[in-house]
Amino acid sequence: MRPDDWHLTDDVDEFLARAGGFLRSRPGRHVMALTWAERLRTRGADAFGSEAPVFGVLERAGEVHATFHRLPPRALCPTPLTPEQADTLAARLTALGHSLPSVSADHGTATALAEAWQRHTGATPEPRDTRLRLYRLGTLTPPDPLPAGRSRVLGERDLEDVMFWCGEFAKAVGEDVTIDAGTWAGTRYADKRYTLWETPDGTPVSVAGMNPLIGGQIQVDVVYTPAHLRGHGYAGAVTAEVSRAALAAGARDVVLFADRSNPTSNALYQRLGYRPLADWAAYDFS
Repeated sequence: MRPDDWHLTDDVDEFLARAGGFLRSRPGRHVMALTWAERLRTRGADAFGSEAPVFGVLERAGEVHATFHRLPPRALCPTPLTPEQADTLAARLTALGHSLPSVSADHGTATALAEAWQRHTGATPEPRDTRLRLYRLGTLTPPDPLPAGRSRVLGERDLEDVMFWCGEFAKAVGEDVTIDAGTWAGTRYADKRYTLWETPDGTPVSVAGMNPLIGGQIQVDVVYTPAHLRGHGYAGAVTAEVSRAALAAGARDVVLFADRSNPTSNALYQRLGYRPLADWAAYDFS
């Protein structure tokens, strides 16, 4: 592989024309590339900032081996890379004058690219404390018994409720984002479908969301129960309901991310039938 085997573009349609088949061939490990390419395709290139996105495809003799995407000023997000491929990407980007604030990918790829970026630029990579694990659903096993109550899918008339729950989730995970009527359309939360678990008297106690069907796959994204309501099985119930809805919508694969440092949520997802697929890591460059 050579650095100039990386083809760069700011056109999401060109990116998907070159790499769409490759990304769909392993949708679980390519979930971030598929998700963000679809968001840009449907919402437009300026939906997430004023700077143009950057896509890259590692292609040789007509065969795609890897891709990356970046929405400045956000992190560079590559699909799985070998150390050699990471080095060619670092060489290509530095030759073109690109600067990177950070990289986010599966652990092996993120580490290889962080090391390659340091070799080519001298920038020191600093690992982030947040550590994620990507899970893929095997056989769904709902909780038995379920907690008292029922699920309720939120619709357009429930936007205030949706924004409230997403705002609470964002604060809980330390995400620096403003969620209100003015910013909603430009957030990553706006393209999901949300389900609440409600107690028998109609009190909402837990929420789960899911992304649209992309490449035969749905990502369960945003699972949140307020701290004072945890331990009652609400998160398991609503996650199982959303997972079931994803399968009913035609998903061949259902995936989700969990914080590796949270043993409770990891144990919960595994009881529901989710199995580890990859560990995720991120590095910031000084």
